[in-house]
Amino acid sequence: MIHAMLVVLLVATQDTSAGKQVYTKWCAGCHGDNGAGDGAGAKHMIPPPRDFTGAIYQIRSTASGNLPTDADLMRSLDEGLHGTAMPGWRSALSERERRDVLAYIKTFSTFFADTSLRPQALEFGGEASGGTGDEALKVGRLFYDSIGCRKCHGNLGRGDGPSSPTLKDDAGHPIFAADLHQNWLFNGGGSTTDIYHRLRTGLDGTPMPSFSDLLEQKFLTETELWRVAQYVRSLSPEKPPAVRDVIRAPLLERALPHAPDDSAWTSVDAYWFPLVGQVVRKSRWFAPAVTGVWVKAVHTADSLALQVAWDDRSQSPDTAWLDHVRRVFATLEQDEGATDQPALWPDQIAVQFPVTIPTGMERPYFLMGNSSAPVYQWRWTSTARTAAVAGLARGLERFDPVSNGGVGAQAVYDKGQWRVVFTRALASPDTATQLPFRTGRAIPVAFFAWDGSNGEHGTRMAISTWYFLALDEPVPARVFISPVLAMMLTLGLGMLVVWRAQQKTSFRRQQ
Repeated sequence: MIHAMLVVLLVATQDTSAGKQVYTKWCAGCHGDNGAGDGAGAKHMIPPPRDFTGAIYQIRSTASGNLPTDADLMRSLDEGLHGTAMPGWRSALSERERRDVLAYIKTFSTFFADTSLRPQALEFGGEASGGTGDEALKVGRLFYDSIGCRKCHGNLGRGDGPSSPTLKDDAGHPIFAADLHQNWLFNGGGSTTDIYHRLRTGLDGTPMPSFSDLLEQKFLTETELWRVAQYVRSLSPEKPPAVRDVIRAPLLERALPHAPDDSAWTSVDAYWFPLVGQVVRKSRWFAPAVTGVWVKAVHTADSLALQVAWDDRSQSPDTAWLDHVRRVFATLEQDEGATDQPALWPDQIAVQFPVTIPTGMERPYFLMGNSSAPVYQWRWTSTARTAAVAGLARGLERFDPVSNGGVGAQAVYDKGQWRVVFTRALASPDTATQLPFRTGRAIPVAFFAWDGSNGEHGTRMAISTWYFLALDEPVPARVFISPVLAMMLTLGLGMLVVWRAQQKTSFRRQQ
């Protein structure tokens, strides 16, 4: 309440002329000179930038169809909108600049000038207690199904419901149902309270409706709707995954796990690596569907297994998604010279290493090397699930498979998630083209992903930067033997001290 009153007070002192200058410098490139969401950058973004002229806003504290409050707009300016290209401006613009640009943005629509449409925030109430218990989550799951969430978001919430290929916003642009396992990317915030607010307000302009009418119709209670929010929140990790630089691969005493669902993987740490669109080389890609990969690694004395898992809304190629690909191509402006047309492409993943382990921090160019400094890659595609190809990449346009690559692969697609396991011997008969893996060394590694059902192929992909893979070294026998010898020596010395003390005592008694 205090924050809302402060925003109202600040808005009273806004300067639209100064706001126009801020908008022209920082906002017009995406949102357009006249606020219609048609700036130079708009044709590279899914979802597109907001069209301010229609005054349709997704993130609000007001009822569906109503204008947002100034506090709502200020929050979006300050924090940005996760899952979109809209950044937070709190650290880049002063408070005065943000207030002024907020006022200027409102001038693009006459709705804000209509005093009869003064927005009023809904009364949400506090979170229902006990939301983390099994029974509460069971109730949340029950209503998740009954109010239709699974139709878009899928049975397990990975955005792969039966309606997901058909989704589009009010302007006809393609749109994904949110992957409910990645709350750190939720548009409008990922806390239980944020989720509940979205359930009450809906996301205007998108297929995400408001469920406030179901409360009015007494189809469910406020507590039960809170249970839905609590269930959705339970699908994501307790905390957003931390990005760590090094994947630690423990040494196994048992056989190497070749299958993605081998029980050995359950006790291995998973590492999260974010992926972004490839925007360096044409054809650029600003809207990747794969936002990150989970990676696990283990090794034995002679072999390595690397599991890569990522959420994917479809097993590509999938004819049900062809219309979605057409909408993607119609929305995104292609680079000059691009001639490809919408088609059915497979899902793909690539794991990249240098050809040799560098002695320092010098590494090949992360974007698949170049002609003079190639990189060593493992490539897998959904059209050949039980096979992988090893080869040298000499830039984005050239990949040369190597003979006798020795890389095995097994994959499974399960309820909106791919899991692929790559295996290879540590040693390599051809060290000129195939990296030999050594324990105790930091081995650079990077990842690339393509979602065929999102129109991704060739240079249109998601990429990471370089990270590191470290294979645990075997523990030397002396590490185990030395403590035993020390204990035996200590025990022996102790027994000697006791024996000598007993001898002295016996000698005194004899005197």
